[in-house]
Amino acid sequence: MTADRAALVAQARETIGRGSQSFAMASKLFDPDTRERAWLLYAWCRRCDDLADGQALGHDMSVVADPQARLAEIRNKTDRALAGEATGDPSFDALGVVAQECEIPRALIDDHIAGFALDADGWVPETEEDLLRYCYHVAGVVGMMMAMVMGVPPEDENTLPRAEDLGLAFQLANIARDIGEDADNGRCYLPRQWLAETGIDPENLRDPAYRPALAALAKRLAELAGQYEDRARIGTAALPFRSAWAVLAAAGIYGDIARKVAARGEVALDERVFTTRREKLGWLFKSWRQALNRGQFAPVR
Repeated sequence: MTADRAALVAQARETIGRGSQSFAMASKLFDPDTRERAWLLYAWCRRCDDLADGQALGHDMSVVADPQARLAEIRNKTDRALAGEATGDPSFDALGVVAQECEIPRALIDDHIAGFALDADGWVPETEEDLLRYCYHVAGVVGMMMAMVMGVPPEDENTLPRAEDLGLAFQLANIARDIGEDADNGRCYLPRQWLAETGIDPENLRDPAYRPALAALAKRLAELAGQYEDRARIGTAALPFRSAWAVLAAAGIYGDIARKVAARGEVALDERVFTTRREKLGWLFKSWRQALNRGQFAPVR
């Protein structure tokens, strides 16, 4: 490992440790090379998300006054990193390293940036299909890139869709968890058709009269996340043991967020749902057993 790469890995390790305790814990289950590459890819994704949302390592979202300028910065630094240039931003430099080492297709990287473009344009989903398209861009494609970090070839038409499913599950859980926070920042990712069906005014989500219906939609999202989580497990049958273990741990830990949102009802609209350290550790053991028997997730032929 060169000194420059080692520094990028160290920075990426700090980023994932502060940005997502769930993903940080699951990443420790990878073999060393895969772990470092997962950190490098995460660092770029986290940095892009923070720029787009006015956050710091996924926390304290704020209304962004210059979304198009931030999108231009993401595109410019990504282009430079992929061209092998130093960007002055370790998270973008990290992408340059992992994209080259894992031969990540440029089309997938551009697909991810397209999700930030939707937000910058003030896009809102009209239908469930619109929502899933957005989730693909901001998370499903990340699942596919992570699969390539684990050694899945870009032509694998069986495993990559399941990796996409896991990204969709994570994003749907995020949206279900963050309905209240998003509303406070002028965002709503609930399909307009869903809101119309339940009589909710998208411009006034915080109206107390809407709380029961809004909690029901959060549960609907959480249950949809669970369906994609179940589909994603099928793909672990094709992964090496340690990669399967890490993926199954992340699926369980993050899946618990969706399950808690569904269970807590209106309370989840006001209090950020999370998994405890004890619950995370419990999933490390449960997912170890699942990984040993991951063939059970293979589809019946």
